[in-house]
Amino acid sequence: ASKGFYCVAPNMRGYSKNACPKGKKEYRIDKLANDVLNMAKALGKEKFHLIAHDWGAVIGWYLAATQPKALISYTALSVPHLKAFFNALANDKDQQKRSKYIKMLVVPFVAEYTIRKDNFKLFRKLWKHSEVEEIEDYLTVFRNKKVLTAALNYYRANFGKAPVEDIGPIETPTLFIWGNHDMAIGAHGVENGHGYMTGPYTFVELDAGHWLMQTSYTEIKPAILKHLKTFRSESQTQ
Repeated sequence: ASKGFYCVAPNMRGYSKNACPKGKKEYRIDKLANDVLNMAKALGKEKFHLIAHDWGAVIGWYLAATQPKALISYTALSVPHLKAFFNALANDKDQQKRSKYIKMLVVPFVAEYTIRKDNFKLFRKLWKHSEVEEIEDYLTVFRNKKVLTAALNYYRANFGKAPVEDIGPIETPTLFIWGNHDMAIGAHGVENGHGYMTGPYTFVELDAGHWLMQTSYTEIKPAILKHLKTFRSESQTQ
């Protein structure tokens, strides 16, 4: 914001107490992507820069492929082009090993029980790079049973069912940042994802893990700002 950009960090569907619909089908990728467009429209922004991590990046790739006119630029953190990722999930043993946790997350009740066990011990271990205050803030959200199930529905509604056939070449100016120690995302999908980029594309590989905002902010900040400034002239609406 201090650089002149109008910035919004929204609560996505399921993580907001006023937008937490029941049922897996409510969390399909097309609905999640449409939420982003509708939020931008509500703010009077017809075109915008999109910066996203993890599930946000999944949604972002879908938007970049299906709604390119809405994006001035796109920055994806950790998760590569979706077709490349799902190809790795189907054919690469390393990625299959890294994604084993997904099999647990898609099982109703079992996943919820496992995550809540020992006062969210699993999540606390996962968020080892976050400050105590940050973790407690996260848990105020996930202690709501409805919200935890909604978050898991991101996986349950899309894995094995996501319309990856819609994800083709990306013309949107894109910055992709990946940590080569990411426990969830291997090199196979990352490397093959480069081939789908037909527009301006920058790849930044960091000596880091998955939680780039917490561990590598001083490195990702200048890369993102450079990307935003390079393409801000594409539209008067930032």
